[in-house]
Amino acid sequence: DNWAFLYAQRLALKQELPLHICFCLVPKFLDATIRHYGFMLRGLQEVAKECGELNIPFHLLLGYAKDVLPEFVVEHGVGGLVTDFCPLRLPRQWVEDVRERLPEDVPFAQVDAHNIVPCWVASPKQEYSARTIRGKIHAQLPEFLTEFPPVIRHPYPPSCPAEPIAWEACYSSLQVDRTVKEVEWATPGTAAGLAVLQSFIAERLKSFGSHRNDPNKAALSNLSPWFHFGQVSTQRAILEVQKHRGKYKESVDAFVEEAVMRRELAENFCYYNENYDSVQGAYDWAQTTLKLHAKDKRPFLYKLQELEQGTTHDPLWNAAQLQMVREGKMHGFLRMYWAKKILEWTRSPEEALQFAIYLNDRYELDGRDPNGYVGKRCLWSICGIHDQGWAERAIFGKIRYMNYAGCKRKFDVGQFERRYAP
Repeated sequence: DNWAFLYAQRLALKQELPLHICFCLVPKFLDATIRHYGFMLRGLQEVAKECGELNIPFHLLLGYAKDVLPEFVVEHGVGGLVTDFCPLRLPRQWVEDVRERLPEDVPFAQVDAHNIVPCWVASPKQEYSARTIRGKIHAQLPEFLTEFPPVIRHPYPPSCPAEPIAWEACYSSLQVDRTVKEVEWATPGTAAGLAVLQSFIAERLKSFGSHRNDPNKAALSNLSPWFHFGQVSTQRAILEVQKHRGKYKESVDAFVEEAVMRRELAENFCYYNENYDSVQGAYDWAQTTLKLHAKDKRPFLYKLQELEQGTTHDPLWNAAQLQMVREGKMHGFLRMYWAKKILEWTRSPEEALQFAIYLNDRYELDGRDPNGYVGKRCLWSICGIHDQGWAERAIFGKIRYMNYAGCKRKFDVGQFERRYAP
């Protein structure tokens, strides 16, 4: 289920050439830990096995793409290169670096395989909100939301097979923090991810529309780790979920809104706004209001370590933080509350955003992702991105406010706090 892969195979078939797949394993990436790398590598083991069955050699290259890929291209006489797309600055830099070092006669194509409507096709500019992008995406879904053609067993064998991969050596080559342990509830890989999708449809989809904002109810899809690592395609999830629109219209519409509109809105923001992870990326009204209230007296001030350990005065916030630390996934509704409280309890909006991104990227399996920077998390919660101005109050200014009492009206806060007690 990968359009970049499908396009590469089509090119190879047309030219009657073998097809190679390379994954460049970098020793570290932002605040990723062994939790993230373990999930990714175990997923890649499944990919390598599947490639073997398809007669397509899979190469795991250790190092940054600019250092290992152009050399591979020359060594294997590769006639063309296809890569996929991520709007974040570091992966975009990797693509640029490779492009500069490729032999001039090797064409290089990029395919947006993880959005349904490709990011640059959905809109040519930064969109203001879900309201402004929704129509543009809906208009293009008939063209892009189609069934995937199959990947076939490749008829042209490579002249040299792929080197066997020493997976354990790959693990030990990583320069990442190993104290944040891998999680037990989420099994990496496409087979496991598709099983989660099927269990969502069978058991949780019916209550997604009505209960997705209740952290005590099992109503979420829980698919974001597999989406993030490209192990399950969002497009596959939408195609499967939409088959049940007749029975669960409200839930299916809500899922499409979150998995397509909101996700692609976050991608749009990161692609067109280079300050997607800083207060400078916020709208003028938000920057003004945050600046105006930056010196307001904070009721509590916490250091990063206190936040990380979940030792604040607020038992709901602590429970949300500990859920993320233990499980690698915080409930979606609580991610908003969590980030807004960080704004309230730190010295400045800049520090709040820095702490929120650090914790999100370090513990969430789906961290280091456009949806984490923008979505209902960091920049939406702290800087009002894709939101509107609200009644003015201390610290928040016109940024939407959330509090403990509001959460108590929405769900049984005590039940959640007991579940994730320190």
